[in-house]
Amino acid sequence: MILWLCLCWGFSPSAGQPDSELMARYLEEQLLADYSIAEQVAHRVPRQAKFLQRLETRPRMSEFHVRSTIISRYAFTTVSCTMVNSGSEAREAVFEMQIPAAAFISNFTMSIGNKTYYGEVTGKEKKNSTNDKERQKKPPSPTEGRENGYETFKASVFIPRKMQARFILHYEELLQRRRGKYEYTVSVRPQQLVGRLRVEVNILENSGIVSLEVPPLRNSKQKGNGKAEADVSPPPSTVIGHTKTLAKVTFNPTVVEQTRIARNGILGDFIIRYDVNRELSVGDVQILNGYFVHYFAPTDLPPLPKNVVFVLDSSASMVGTKLKQTKEALFTILQDLRPEDHFNIIGFSNRIKVWQQDRLVPVTPNNIRDAKKYIHNMSPTGGTNINGALQTGAKLLNDYIAQNDIDARSVSLIIFLTDGRPTVGETQSSKILSNTKDAIRDRFCLFTIGIGNDVDHKLLERMALENCGMTRLFQEDEDAASHLKGFYDEIGTPLLSDIRVDYPEDDVEQVTQNFFPNYFNGSEIIIAGKLINRTSDKLHVEVTASNSKKYILLKTDVAIDLPSRNDIRGVPGLEDGKGDNNYIERAWSYLTIKELLNSRLKSDDSQEKDTLMEKAKSMALAYNFVTPFTVLKMKEAGFHSEPPQEEFISPSTDGIGEKVQSLQGHKAPPGIRRGQDKQRIKISKTSADGDPHFVIDFPSSKFSVCFNIDGEPGDILRLVSDHKESGVTVNGQLIGAPAPPNGHKKHRTYFSTITILSNKPERSYLEITPKRVILDDGERLVLSCGRSAVVRSRSLEVSISAYSNITVTIRDSISFVILIHHYKKPAPYQRNHLGFYISNSKGLSSDSHGLLGQFLNHEVKLLQESLNTSHQEGGQNQREALKANPTNTLKVKGRLVPVVWKQRRIFNGQQEVECWFAKNNADKLIDGGYKDYLASHPFDTGSSFGTMSSL
Repeated sequence: MILWLCLCWGFSPSAGQPDSELMARYLEEQLLADYSIAEQVAHRVPRQAKFLQRLETRPRMSEFHVRSTIISRYAFTTVSCTMVNSGSEAREAVFEMQIPAAAFISNFTMSIGNKTYYGEVTGKEKKNSTNDKERQKKPPSPTEGRENGYETFKASVFIPRKMQARFILHYEELLQRRRGKYEYTVSVRPQQLVGRLRVEVNILENSGIVSLEVPPLRNSKQKGNGKAEADVSPPPSTVIGHTKTLAKVTFNPTVVEQTRIARNGILGDFIIRYDVNRELSVGDVQILNGYFVHYFAPTDLPPLPKNVVFVLDSSASMVGTKLKQTKEALFTILQDLRPEDHFNIIGFSNRIKVWQQDRLVPVTPNNIRDAKKYIHNMSPTGGTNINGALQTGAKLLNDYIAQNDIDARSVSLIIFLTDGRPTVGETQSSKILSNTKDAIRDRFCLFTIGIGNDVDHKLLERMALENCGMTRLFQEDEDAASHLKGFYDEIGTPLLSDIRVDYPEDDVEQVTQNFFPNYFNGSEIIIAGKLINRTSDKLHVEVTASNSKKYILLKTDVAIDLPSRNDIRGVPGLEDGKGDNNYIERAWSYLTIKELLNSRLKSDDSQEKDTLMEKAKSMALAYNFVTPFTVLKMKEAGFHSEPPQEEFISPSTDGIGEKVQSLQGHKAPPGIRRGQDKQRIKISKTSADGDPHFVIDFPSSKFSVCFNIDGEPGDILRLVSDHKESGVTVNGQLIGAPAPPNGHKKHRTYFSTITILSNKPERSYLEITPKRVILDDGERLVLSCGRSAVVRSRSLEVSISAYSNITVTIRDSISFVILIHHYKKPAPYQRNHLGFYISNSKGLSSDSHGLLGQFLNHEVKLLQESLNTSHQEGGQNQREALKANPTNTLKVKGRLVPVVWKQRRIFNGQQEVECWFAKNNADKLIDGGYKDYLASHPFDTGSSFGTMSSL
């Protein structure tokens, strides 16, 4: 049996798959069964499927499972794959998985037939093997496999006839916050259709999860798909469950659903984005079993002024799409510069061309216009003088800093972009690195961007590392313009500079990097370390930094004894018995190894490089990480060993009070479109919608009553008030609009905001507008009305159908539906607004009140004695007589209310209602007058009719 295993820098081409939907359905039926030999023999196979099977020469994948747990940004991922050889001879099976370049593999296990092989992490020998030398003879393209920050893990085995192989891969990573979100990505590219495909991600964030979203599958190879750009709904079969601190997301497409996405089995990247609640303080410090990790990401600070020089490659290799997309990105970036910023532009090829000689110019409309003209006129020609361009840019920025009285707390930086290697002037990478470092002299930061396959990514990476910057690499066939703009957005808003995080020297040791030149909006600073004094009950933390107006000093003492908060048992990825299930310790080791690798990359001293390598190797072996200095060797466990099991344990939630297993979600329908769910929602006629028009349905009386409220813009109407009994209050705020031409009204009013408050069993409120839903039950969650989502807690469920409606269910006995009216091109008298409908009122008490609530448990009688018709008339004749009689009267709580017959359309005009209409702002129909239902503010609970209070 032949076995080879490697971590390689490239994508292998995917083999073609049968594109017949019949074949897809057949695969689904066959692969959902167990793949025992007897079953394979017993199954009858359709003729077409038999023909396609003969064409298929490789083993078939029966299972592809990805399970992940993210605990305080640290992600443990387990990939399980089963392949079946149903042929009559041994065949090669290739397990291939793209993993984030920043991740460390921690384990790998294979079972082929009745033999099991376990991976063992060992130190890499300096002397290369023959196979290594052969691979080095023809190295792959440097950026191949680094596309979008991924590497490809491969394992190849030969599976005997009528047998199966199972692969289990474990890897770990610390999620980075970019543009205000953490992004966790799983590559779902099994290279073929899979009968049982499932991705399950569990997230535990004790700070509280906010802004959880699952965008459509991302596949950079599928270009020109306009639908993917317009669609913001989760992939088909996605289920999302969410509480304050826990989230569970699953993706479980059938074979037919896979076929609709991509018939070759390359579905794309399954992405989860989220952020956490954070306070303006020293940040979030978590401590467990002698280790700590500190997350610092302040918000709501004024941005620092920037002094920025753009250095852009305009050599001949930039011709075509690359230069065009670079120009498009720069046009947008220039528009985003702030008035307090200063900038300049350098274009380079053989020659170095500076837009504004010997100065940086302020951001003014004229300067932005002239800069765009300069960029527009850039043409590709000549070679690539990287060294000369950087020297010119550094001198320009250094001279500006020295000669001008700039704000001492402004941020200076160079943004350098190229698509190739140095071909003109100094071409040795070592000389370019030393020249650049000498020119910058730690006065500002250098950010590098590489486009295409020919760029020297190691040179760009090291230049950025040595000069406090970052680097990004993009493929030529990607949307480089959006990537460039996205990268600029990461660094375009500096909020703090010279950030230093300190802890008492006698209390901590082996602390990772604790000084940072800049903090950019939407990012996060992470520090980790070990505690020396474990008997202490607190850890003192100090953060010093500066922003545009003042220096900041933040101090706090963090309690060390927090077992119920941070002790997570059964962390996946540690099943081999190594380690002690301490995710904070593993986050510390991850950060420490990354810093050792970066320090080695920056070092020019061979002895220092060897020392750093040995430290990184020693720690990688201790924590079972595959790094550039360690390798994964496979060892046979024995002929009669048990096959590997997909060991995966969800995080323990002892002391938290919530179970991730209890999370329930609704399947997100594929390709959600506006209004597709409206017909399925069950509602009553009782509602307040439009201008606003009120309808109350009386099922036992078999008729409805309607009325209008002519309020004033800004009025807040109490719709339902049952605060004392059920604890529920609903208020609606009005917005004004001009009246239609030739109308009798001076203006129109609509509901712009619906506020739903509940204080049983715990306090919570919902603030709903046509654009967003804010849920606050102690943890604030903001959801977009443009994205379908379901959020459920113990007593409250909020279900959003994108651009359509929001259903709010309280304790399974009270349900409201809020209809979203959104106009693409509104007329002058139209406004985006909301409609309020009562779907279930069983949980409201008989004492409920409000403009709608007062009628939910009371009946209204229609008096017929005054009719000038015979009592013998009945049925349709009597009904017509009721309509025609101008003196019809309702009896409501002893009051007589004159009414007339009307017809109205509700629920976006989809339902017609016949009702008795009460004039004059429902005079005598409602208790009291219109002004008695005005709330003082959106959160006014009005404990009883005519009185006001606040939740």
